[in-house]
Amino acid sequence: MATGNPAMNESVYRVAGRAESSANVMTIPGTVMKTGILTVILLVTAAITWSQAGAGNLPLAYGLAILGAIGGLITAFVTIFFPKASPITAPIYAAFEGLLMGAISAAYETAYHGIVNQAIGLTVGTLAIMLLLYGTGIIRATEKVKIAIVAATGAIFLVYLVDFVISLFGSHIPFISGAGPIGIGFSVIVVIVAALNLILDFDFIEQGAKREAPRYLEWYGAFSLMVTLIWLYLEILRLLSKLNSNK
Repeated sequence: MATGNPAMNESVYRVAGRAESSANVMTIPGTVMKTGILTVILLVTAAITWSQAGAGNLPLAYGLAILGAIGGLITAFVTIFFPKASPITAPIYAAFEGLLMGAISAAYETAYHGIVNQAIGLTVGTLAIMLLLYGTGIIRATEKVKIAIVAATGAIFLVYLVDFVISLFGSHIPFISGAGPIGIGFSVIVVIVAALNLILDFDFIEQGAKREAPRYLEWYGAFSLMVTLIWLYLEILRLLSKLNSNK
């Protein structure tokens, strides 16, 4: 089961096997509830760095953001390599990512007033639309669709990686980071690909429920979905900032 999200790997279910009892089975409602819990945790910690930045306490806000970035990366890798730890590591990951997202959001809001509410609304709206498309079967996670999304996600990752390496020498890939037509078009494509990754995430979670995977994987599924949603939110922020800079 290919997926652009590194956390969504079919081997997780193969290793976990089936639940020992029907009372300990992974379910879709259970995963939804865990996703809600992680979202609340993320919003609470995001409010911390957001408020510190808004109060002008930038050194503390930046320090918390760095802590969130490092801590989030570490807990993400721990969760991916040790899924059984996800009931503990997934909430910690959400807390760390909240610190980072709060600082990033505050920076964008300072530059473009109202952009954060717009990005949140578009992220929630995109999630709802993709759920509708997946639930009604309009878009199905066939093998061809999975391969196409994974290939597109990999290509975007390579572009970002090359741009990061070039930035170490004081430059960037021409046009894509700018607010011109090419830069905006690139961001639109990235947002679409990030949204399509949600389809793969939904399928991954549904397959876990069908396989009667152990219940602790509800936390893993929620963590994996959170990874994609955070990426989608950041890309929407980036797109909106480019559009606003042209006004």
